[in-house]
Amino acid sequence: MNSTTAIIERIIRTSTASEEELLALLVDERPEELFAAADKIKRERFDNKVILRGIIEFSNHCRCSCAYCGLHCGNRSLQRYRFTPDDIVRYAGEAYAAGYRSMVLQSGEDLHYDTDKLSDIIRRIKQLGEVSVTLSVGERSYEAYKQWHRDGADRYLLKHETSDEALYNSLHPHSSFRRRLECLRQLAEIGYETGSGFMVGLPGQTRESLARDILLLQELRVEMAGIGIYIAHPDTPLADAPAGAATDAIRCIAISRLLMKAIHLPSTTSVEVGSSERYSSLKAGANVIMKKVEPYAYRKLYEIYPNAQIADRSVKEERMDLEAFIASEGLTTDRTTGLSRQMRESPDQGS
Repeated sequence: MNSTTAIIERIIRTSTASEEELLALLVDERPEELFAAADKIKRERFDNKVILRGIIEFSNHCRCSCAYCGLHCGNRSLQRYRFTPDDIVRYAGEAYAAGYRSMVLQSGEDLHYDTDKLSDIIRRIKQLGEVSVTLSVGERSYEAYKQWHRDGADRYLLKHETSDEALYNSLHPHSSFRRRLECLRQLAEIGYETGSGFMVGLPGQTRESLARDILLLQELRVEMAGIGIYIAHPDTPLADAPAGAATDAIRCIAISRLLMKAIHLPSTTSVEVGSSERYSSLKAGANVIMKKVEPYAYRKLYEIYPNAQIADRSVKEERMDLEAFIASEGLTTDRTTGLSRQMRESPDQGS
């Protein structure tokens, strides 16, 4: 038995790993064994199903100055937009009619949408039927988080981006790493199904910090983790930095599946944009696809990194295409709300 096999088997058996073991998997030049092991766990744990979540990116206004993000407040070349509450609910209704039972409401950190305004939107979407609501609107107050959860928000996505505190603080001059972790712990305390995640390939990042990123997900006991690659945006301070490697991100997804067996791991857009398609995150542990469902005119304006131009199609047509793609991969579509509250009590969830 080679060392890679031994490490993989021990992580699967114990749901624990050292930083050194994770580093060994991150630098292994033949990751096929890692990917196959993660795929096997994913298929068994999720009954060969993939969850589809519809994302409504309802505002690209942002108060933050993240050095890597095209939405940062200093970008004067970006055409800004905001949806009305009625627009948001209407787009959610269209997605629901197309078959989506899991909605993600995402925006820049836009305080135009105050606590009460978002509460009203959440309540109206929950009235559509059996549907889960995920919020991704950044760092807000404990009281706001608590009210949104009381009004029906099920999940909250707030990526920690990097576990390297000095690097995080240098990239986020408007906030701090400690504040980000405080928010994540507050969300879990309130009762959200909490999601975090990180970027692979950030300028100044090390493989050691990637290993710590994965271990931090486990420490935080998150139910979802978005792991993507850094892609430079021309209107940011990091415009000239090289992109991260998709295969490295897929390694992180696969390792996370071994360590946290029931965690939801999206096949992120940035990985698919950057991938050579030699490897696929859906065949290496990912079990979620998140699809934009707002009108195309706005999708290209929600430009965290440069977006590819794609044909304008209806939400229903895109949903049908996704289901056909999932079937072509030998998988089936999960038609539930994709909630995972029971996982907190699972002894081998590991997160």
